[in-house]
Amino acid sequence: MLPHDQTDLSRIYAQRFEANLEYRKSVWRVLIDGYFARWIPRAGTVLDLGCGYGEFINTVRAGQKFAMDLNPDAPKYLAADVTFLHQDCSQDWPLPANSLDVVFTSNFFEHLPDKPALARTLDQIQRALKPDGRLIAMGPNIKCVPGAYWDFWDHYLPLTELSLNEALKNRGFAIEKCLERFLPYTMAGKKPAPLALIKLYLNMPFVWKFLGKQFLVIGKKSVG
Repeated sequence: MLPHDQTDLSRIYAQRFEANLEYRKSVWRVLIDGYFARWIPRAGTVLDLGCGYGEFINTVRAGQKFAMDLNPDAPKYLAADVTFLHQDCSQDWPLPANSLDVVFTSNFFEHLPDKPALARTLDQIQRALKPDGRLIAMGPNIKCVPGAYWDFWDHYLPLTELSLNEALKNRGFAIEKCLERFLPYTMAGKKPAPLALIKLYLNMPFVWKFLGKQFLVIGKKSVG
């Protein structure tokens, strides 16, 4: 049982994200082109887990695109080429085994109620990914935002890059990248940064250790 019902999710995310949605779309174009595209096959099959308003999945270039979320408002924001899966991610996914090239998730795992729910979700990811398919996961690192983490009403599950790393290794993933600090904590309620500054930030990883508050973990499903 997830902690928020669908009406509650609609209210939370409308209040938090609708005002700067266009800016968020522009930021995701910079993040994808400037960093994430290298791990996403142009002809591949990609699922955006906890897709929100579709800023990532609408923008990314892929052969087939899926988005999963419990928010009933999400489909209104998704592009026509995105297939929406409206469900609890810790329940069985209606996707064949070995069918996805990439599962991408940003600022989502912290919304799950507990580690058993995350474990079931990771099991579904592992099942659905092709051999050598990747999970790309970002989220607030509780080591870097110990107090501010709880400023959001719907945060439940504190994680670090190492705890997620261990959970993935236990499920047969090889870890390709594990960063304690990557992006700043949040765009919610912040003054929009110029896009040129975001591009510069992505090309200056030595700055991440000072400003980064989110982890980045990329795991590849092992063959066999």
